[in-house]
Amino acid sequence: MRNRLTEAGARIAVALTHRNFRLLWLGALTSSIGTWMQKVAQAWLIVTLTESNSAFYLGLDSFAGELPILLFTLLGGVVADRRDRRHLMLSSQTVQMIVAFILAGLVASGVITVWMVITLSFISGCGQAFGGPAYQSLIPTLVGKDHLPNAVALNSIQFNLARVIGPVVAGVALASLGMVWCFGLNGISFLFVIAAILALRDVHVPPTATESIVAQMKGGLRYVKNSRNLIAVMSIGFIVAFLGFPILTFLPVITRDVFQRDVDFYSRLMTFAGAGAVSGALVVAYIGKHQHIGRVLLICLALFGTATALFSFSRTPWLSEIILFIAGSLLVMCTSLTTSLAQLLAPAELRGRVVSIYMLAFRGGSPLGGLASGWLVTQVGSAPKVLLVNGITLSIVAIFFLIRGHGLKDV
Repeated sequence: MRNRLTEAGARIAVALTHRNFRLLWLGALTSSIGTWMQKVAQAWLIVTLTESNSAFYLGLDSFAGELPILLFTLLGGVVADRRDRRHLMLSSQTVQMIVAFILAGLVASGVITVWMVITLSFISGCGQAFGGPAYQSLIPTLVGKDHLPNAVALNSIQFNLARVIGPVVAGVALASLGMVWCFGLNGISFLFVIAAILALRDVHVPPTATESIVAQMKGGLRYVKNSRNLIAVMSIGFIVAFLGFPILTFLPVITRDVFQRDVDFYSRLMTFAGAGAVSGALVVAYIGKHQHIGRVLLICLALFGTATALFSFSRTPWLSEIILFIAGSLLVMCTSLTTSLAQLLAPAELRGRVVSIYMLAFRGGSPLGGLASGWLVTQVGSAPKVLLVNGITLSIVAIFFLIRGHGLKDV
């Protein structure tokens, strides 16, 4: 029994045997904890700054943070195939660190407004638009193709471990220290990932490009256009982000309007969602390079849609927490598997561009979905009703891809 557990643990953590990936993973974990502290504090800050239409402003803030992904990610992908990806990542982390410290200062001075929060979210998103493709395209060069799905899953684990730890720490900090500390500690956390990037050794640097930026961008778009499987993966990624992430975006509103509870209960819901996400990422890490990743993805998508619909009906706190745990697990399985497929299907010389197009679809779907769902809540007057529609639609999409025999289910 002990040998089996040891073997399972080694299989789950195989990508961490690579020094560079291990350093980056640890630095990213620390930074992600700070980021989730800020997410919790920022969402609650928006709710306290807006007496009415909080759901709309939460969706608008999500849109502002992700809008730069729509505007600049394709350019970021081309640059990632032309420059040292470490430099792009350093610039990205520095921008986000400065934004966190500015936000802390504005809250401390008492002059903060909801529009300041939204503007700073946009600036932070600009940094992510260039750092994201560089980070994602760097990972395969650190671990190799065989360990890539495991590395992607481990990234989901660190991100979602942070989603478990961050809200807990944020809840304590909000109750005992105040919002300023949540934002300030997030700023400090970026120093750890910056140190990890500076410590990387023998990292592959893309060769000097002979084509123009425009020509390279067209080449990446042409390759994706001619790949049926990549188009399917990116479509699924967009749909998951557009219809799936509102279950997390509207948790503050559901906490206040459905359960009539405070920030402590909101932090608990975030913790259950994060714990489920860690569990889902562990499953994906154990599976590794499965023979039918596409089929597994579509089954998870159908189950996630069902869980989202069930969550919309629940009015019992403990039942909502259990459903949210399951939904968080399935959501991260969907996102990990789509990310793995996008990277596995991309050739090395085009990886930055292919990943940037995938990020445009995936990360672009989140703000558009948050904005659309937020507007719809203001029309129907109920966040659970919107989540019900989203969940049913997700399940229908998954069943459509499974029944119609698209190539994705056979990858």
